[in-house]
Amino acid sequence: MKDDAGRSARYREGMATRREVLGDDHVDRALQQTSDFDAPFQALITEAAWGHTWSRPGWTRRERSMVTIALLAGLGHDEELAMHVRATARTGASRDDVCEALMHVAVYAGVPAANRAIKIAKEVFAQMQSERAAGEDRA
Repeated sequence: MKDDAGRSARYREGMATRREVLGDDHVDRALQQTSDFDAPFQALITEAAWGHTWSRPGWTRRERSMVTIALLAGLGHDEELAMHVRATARTGASRDDVCEALMHVAVYAGVPAANRAIKIAKEVFAQMQSERAAGEDRA
């Protein structure tokens, strides 16, 4: 998984998009943890989610980010939700955008799902703020 040579164009496009949205550190950690067992899965999500879906024209990264957050919240996929809330720093989705997406979750997927997602989003945004403040202190 570490070498993209010989990979399909869709995979290479997906990997570029994945890195742009999630950041090199996150993607590098995922790749370093990849084993023979889950390498096919990593290839699948790189091609399907990132190469086919996130790389499509028509919607902005911001729009895809909000839809993804709403879907993950509605389905109760907490770890993926936290990852995509963190990715808003790269997608252009604002805190207000996330709030609006989660308001839709409350109506269409249920108040408990939205309540849980709001808690997660608040925690992630607080972590991101702390990291920014720590970075500014070092500058």
